This record gives sequence, C-alpha cells and structure tokens, in this order.
Amino acid sequence: MDSGTAPRTGTGTTGHAARLERALGVVLGTGQIPLRLRAWDGSEAGPADAPILEFRSRKALRRILWSPGQLGLSRAYVAGDIDAPGDIFAAFSALSSAGKFSEPGPFRPPSAAELWLLVRTAVRLGALGPNPAPPPEEARVARKGRMHSKGRDAAAISHHYDVGNDFYALVLGPSMVYSCAVWPPDGAGQSANAKPEDGLDAAQEAKLDLVCRKLGLGPGMRVLDVGCGWGSFAIHAAARYGVSVVGVTLSTEQAVLARKRVADAGLTDRVEIRVQDYRDVGDGPFDAISSIGMSEHVGRAQTPAYAAALFGLLRPGGRLLNHAISWNAGPTSPDPDSFIPRYVFPDGEMISLGEMVSALETARFEVLDVEALRRHYALTLRAWVSRLEQNWEQAVRLAGEGRARVWRLYMAASAIGFENGLTGVNQVLVRRPGGEEPPLRRTDWL
Repeated sequence: MDSGTAPRTGTGTTGHAARLERALGVVLGTGQIPLRLRAWDGSEAGPADAPILEFRSRKALRRILWSPGQLGLSRAYVAGDIDAPGDIFAAFSALSSAGKFSEPGPFRPPSAAELWLLVRTAVRLGALGPNPAPPPEEARVARKGRMHSKGRDAAAISHHYDVGNDFYALVLGPSMVYSCAVWPPDGAGQSANAKPEDGLDAAQEAKLDLVCRKLGLGPGMRVLDVGCGWGSFAIHAAARYGVSVVGVTLSTEQAVLARKRVADAGLTDRVEIRVQDYRDVGDGPFDAISSIGMSEHVGRAQTPAYAAALFGLLRPGGRLLNHAISWNAGPTSPDPDSFIPRYVFPDGEMISLGEMVSALETARFEVLDVEALRRHYALTLRAWVSRLEQNWEQAVRLAGEGRARVWRLYMAASAIGFENGLTGVNQVLVRRPGGEEPPLRRTDWL
C-alpha cells in the first residue's frame, strides 16, 4: 500500500469513492457500474446491494491511469491495491458485464478526452505519479526469445507449473489433475447441500476414465501422454487398463512428483515420466496418444505442426484424444498483453474448435467424435477457487500472496468466461487411418 493511503473515516456516499466511480465509468465506457466501490478513505458509492470492489490505495487508480483496461485492474488486484472482499465471483461477474468489458473483441482503450478526465480525477485524489512497477509475478523473463522455440516454451511452462507442487496440491486436491473434470448430470447422486469441491475428485477420476475409454485402451498397448502433468492420467491408465505409458512434460517440478507418485503406485515398470518436449519424442509408434490441457501452449502458428507430429507418432488405426480450451468469442483471439498471457500462461493461445479440427484433418487424421465440456470446466474452476480460499493462509505461505492472488483472479475470471460462453473446452477424438476399424457408434465408448 503506498504512502498516500489514508485511514478509514467510516462509510458514506460522498468522498473519494464518488470520484472513483466516475473514473471507473470512464474506463468502462458506462455511467452505470454494477458495483459498490469502497475507497481508501472509507467512503462508498454505487448500488448498496451490489458486490463490493475496494480501492485500498491511490496506487490502484494510478495503475488504471497508466493501463486503462483489464491489465491495469489486474495489476492492481495482484498487488493488493484492489480487493473484492466478498463473493469474488459476484464482483468479477458484475465487472465483466459492464460497458466495454461486455463487448466482443479486444478492449477499446479510452479516447484522448476520456484519458484527460482520468488524469483530472487522479490529480483531485492525489493519485497522479509515475507508472508503478508491475507486480513481480508478471512473466517478463518467460517471454524472451523466439515465440514457441523450445527454450521459450520451457520457460513459459516453468513460469506456470513450477510454482510448487504443494501449492497445486492445495488447489487440485488428491487427484492432482489440472484440467476440466467431468461432472455427473445435474443433481445425480448429490445432496441438496453439496458444495462444488465435494465431488471434484470423483469428477476428475470420471474424466480420466472417459479418456481411457475413448482411446480404446487395453492390456499391452503403448500410450503417449503429451503434457502429462503430475502423472494422474498415466497412473490411471496403467493401473486400470494395463497399458504402458510414456508421459512427457517440460516442468521439472511436475516430473519429480509424477515419478514419486508412479513409484508409490507400484507402476515403475509400466510408466515412464520424461522431461521432454513432445517435438523430441522419437521412439514411436504408439497405440494411442492423450493430450489433455496441453495444446493451448502450442500456439496457433504451430498447431498444424503439432498435429502432424502426433500423427507421425501413432500406428495406423491409433487414436489421439485432444482435450483443449477453445476461444468461442469470434475470429479474434484474446489480447496477448492482457492478464492471463502476462501472469498465467505466457505465450498460451486459445484457438477455436474449428481451427483445431481443421489442423487435425489437414494432418490426415479422421475425426471420430467431438464432445463439448464448457459447463464442466466452470464447475471445476469454482471447486478449485473454493479449495484455494479454504487454504488461503497456507497458499500464501507456500507461493506468496501475489502468486496466490494471481491464481484466485485467473480461476474466478475463467469460470465466468466459461459460464458466459466466451470460452469452451472440447475433447476431439481422432484416429490415424488404417488398422482396426473403430466401433460403429460412439455409444460403444461412453
């Protein structure tokens, strides 16, 4: 908190909050902000029953002045200059529905006249000053070098996944699966008071088993797991379906824990975990390939080469399941300088389902099935946020408050994106032509 922070003087409808409300309205391009703003002087403005967004210091306004949009607000939240002290989903949902944030396409920056109004507000609130340094959690180092070179990809993966295995265990739970779970039908086998995190582990096991069935796994088959994470799919497939698995990841920390989990499960003779780029895998062919939550790291330009490489690693008749987030909001991709690319997934790119299917078909794969799991990911993310909030103090001790705030913001905002249909997630099942024919109907593997 900067040195200009003032003690709270109680709540009211005048004071700094009223000017902050107008300033945020300028940024969003609307005079109707569905939030209750609380300023550092204790004043409040906005609808009394709306979610609260708290400006804890003048530096929050200064960050927004220098980066008037998602990035400025995100930096202020990560740095602790802004907070959502109540229901974070309600606050972020209200913000995402306001003005320019609700419009499709890239965020429209303020005009010169609007910027002048922001400057005047900053002057009146004593917030004018140099651009504050970004929080240290921003991924500057990971974004150096040629885009999607092996070295830069390794740095980007390390930034995201080498936060600490203990931190991820708090969020993900015993399953250690960091991708969309598959939940039962609404109300199926759940009590009326069930919380989202209660069924997370069972939903993740259901997803792993669904992938195994779609791939048609059976004893003696050899499987490649691209982006194997902490080894959860490899362990499940080897233990339940009798296959041998090679799992590859670019995260050293993931590989260390994955190998321990494989050993604890007594599967070292059937599961090999490598720190290796999928482009360097040279010991095919494999009977099946799983790619669960990995292809988002590949990038649009590299997706055709990714599809071709996996095609070359499969035997004729072998199946690939590609489980990936998709961009559903039109022909343009998210701003590469927005919050998630800078703080969460450096160089990550979401492409549309159509682009992914086109790349796979161009690589000569035959499409067998496509399943959309958008609502499932919203439920998964809400469960992760709940677990993070329940273990907040320990998460801060393990990863630092800034990193914990990054993950809380990213997961809550992402859940809203899935609920609103801005993003989706799809399992695309394909096969390399030749070999044994697949079942006549998809119901044979569901």
